Amino acid sequence: MESERVDVVLVEDDPNDAELILRVFRKHNMVNKTVLLKDGAEAVEFFFGSRANDHPKVVLLDLKLPKVSGIEILQRLKSEERTSSIPVVVLTSSAENQDVKAAYKYGVNSYVTKPIRFEEFANAVAELRLYW
Repeated sequence: MESERVDVVLVEDDPNDAELILRVFRKHNMVNKTVLLKDGAEAVEFFFGSRANDHPKVVLLDLKLPKVSGIEILQRLKSEERTSSIPVVVLTSSAENQDVKAAYKYGVNSYVTKPIRFEEFANAVAELRLYW
């Protein structure tokens, strides 16, 4: 049986940020199917383990993740032929220059810093629809 196409894979360990992102997606009818992965180990399993054939339209990736860092996930996604063409948008609270440089070094398609205010964060997420 063929699995349903995944539109977005959201890799986010903060449940509040994840819920806000999913709420904005629903409000703007942005996606049909979203998979939420709560840490780096879940992301590795999804992309390189049992669900390795599910190719989303886009990956929204936090950098500061438990177990496996977002940079490590990005590096692996972009270095393997099977996953290298999947667009990856880093959506993180880190504006540190070293994180931005590392993300672009490993092939991120875009780097979005999470605003602190709720309304700004919701607007930033809504603008992500431009990626697909």
